[in-house]
Amino acid sequence: MTQTPLSPSASPRGSVLTALVALVLGLHLVLLAGGITLQLPDTARAPAPPATGASASAANAEPPATASTPAARPQPVQVSTVRWIVPAAPAPAPRPEPAPRPKPVPKAAPTARPAPVPEPVAVAQAAPEPAEAVALAPAETPAIASQEVAVSEPPAPAPEAPAEAVAAPAATPETPPISEPTGTTPSAATDGKPSAPVALPPATPPPSTRLHYDVTGNVKGIGYKAQGTLDWAVADGRYEARMEMRVLLLGSRSQTSIGRIGPEGLMPERFADKSRSEKAAHFDAAQQRIRFSSNAPEAPLQPGAQDRLSLFLQLASLLQARPQAYTTGQTVDMQVAGTGDAPVWRFDVGEESTISLPAGEFKVRHLVRQPRKEFDSTVEMWLAPSLHHLPVRLRVKQSNGDVADQQLSQMP
Repeated sequence: MTQTPLSPSASPRGSVLTALVALVLGLHLVLLAGGITLQLPDTARAPAPPATGASASAANAEPPATASTPAARPQPVQVSTVRWIVPAAPAPAPRPEPAPRPKPVPKAAPTARPAPVPEPVAVAQAAPEPAEAVALAPAETPAIASQEVAVSEPPAPAPEAPAEAVAAPAATPETPPISEPTGTTPSAATDGKPSAPVALPPATPPPSTRLHYDVTGNVKGIGYKAQGTLDWAVADGRYEARMEMRVLLLGSRSQTSIGRIGPEGLMPERFADKSRSEKAAHFDAAQQRIRFSSNAPEAPLQPGAQDRLSLFLQLASLLQARPQAYTTGQTVDMQVAGTGDAPVWRFDVGEESTISLPAGEFKVRHLVRQPRKEFDSTVEMWLAPSLHHLPVRLRVKQSNGDVADQQLSQMP
């Protein structure tokens, strides 16, 4: 028996694959078209699954079968339909609105930067030069050699002293006071506290009188001559002294001192120095202060204080009361106020001698105030016992060499 070889078309594998493919495609088409309806016998009908969707509403509408109701026709069983449900894409979350940008603040116009203030430059002030002395007759006191005439007005800070002789004809001189630089006063006069009460020596003021003086001297090498007078008056426990210097064609300068008289001598109340203008010092005994019209700092008032004019009359009063107490080698300390300060002056008592003056010969006691600081002036006086110890000669020499010499010109 011959065997016929199998052809490739008769191969069962290819037909099976084709059938399976066709079946699968058919099932898909049926499912997509609505499903397949099968009828089964009542006995074989399986309980219907719970209806869903439209089929559930239809089934609920039929009344349930009862014994009297004829058997219902078998209903076709619907196979659930598979549908491809594509899930909807989630709605995009709303984007948060961007915060509004702040409006740009307009830049303020740049303010002009103030120019830097230059630092103050300290200007050094030259120390005031000492007043120049011109031998003026004592505007301070009798024949006050200490009275000097300055070629120009002394600077405000410079301390003043008794007015001296009138100025030389070459300038409009003013009598500079005898200056005592600051620092010569004792601690009681500089610490601002009044001194404790001290016992003062007795004094007997000379009687009222008028003295005339011839004044000679030089200022910066220029010689001059002047006339001076001292008017001295005492009455009813008070005194008044006035010294005036006169220079031909140049004018005059005067000093005045007024106050009370007590057992210790003169107690000044006001001292004034006048040339072009007037400056004064006031002695406040109640407050123990000396005040100045020049707005200089106040000074404490010490016991026995005098001014630049009364000091000569107070020295005469001390020697008049007790001449034996003021012998050679003794010293006399005294606060002396000008118009801007009140230092303490020290006088050394010298020997007795006889001198010749325009008014005649006089036996005198010599007293000297020696310089103690750089710009102190030397003040010399000759007190005549025959004229109640009033000064018959006064000589002042400044530190710069200027000299003023006042001599009694006639008897009172």
